[in-house]
Amino acid sequence: MKTSARNELKGSISEIKKGQINSEVVLSIGGGVVIKSVITNESVDEMELSVGDTAYAIIKAPFVMVAKDKPTNISTRNIIETKVTEVKNGLVNSELKLAMGDQTLTAVITEDAVEDLSFSVGDTVYALIKANFIILAK
Repeated sequence: MKTSARNELKGSISEIKKGQINSEVVLSIGGGVVIKSVITNESVDEMELSVGDTAYAIIKAPFVMVAKDKPTNISTRNIIETKVTEVKNGLVNSELKLAMGDQTLTAVITEDAVEDLSFSVGDTVYALIKANFIILAK
């Protein structure tokens, strides 16, 4: 599988919560880190997803928001503690590499945000990803 998304995180499905239209699929990606994705029930059925299956969370780098402090009272389903391992500065956007468990997450944020929040290698930061922004592949 090849995609243009910067993040293809491999994991094991640990839970599926079915609703009337959508399901929340919980993917354990190692190191105690879980990713929650919301997809249609039709997709769950068509992909024949079940607990224990290997799957991939596909996330475009601009969909990853980054905060210095752990947010509270926020609707985002995925708030993941990470460590900055690389900062690539650009004129408009910058790229952050974030270590989480055994895998790396890439975030693309504005250069202004990198300067305003003073992101540096070694910082503990929080990656925020809406569950609806995560595509699952099997």
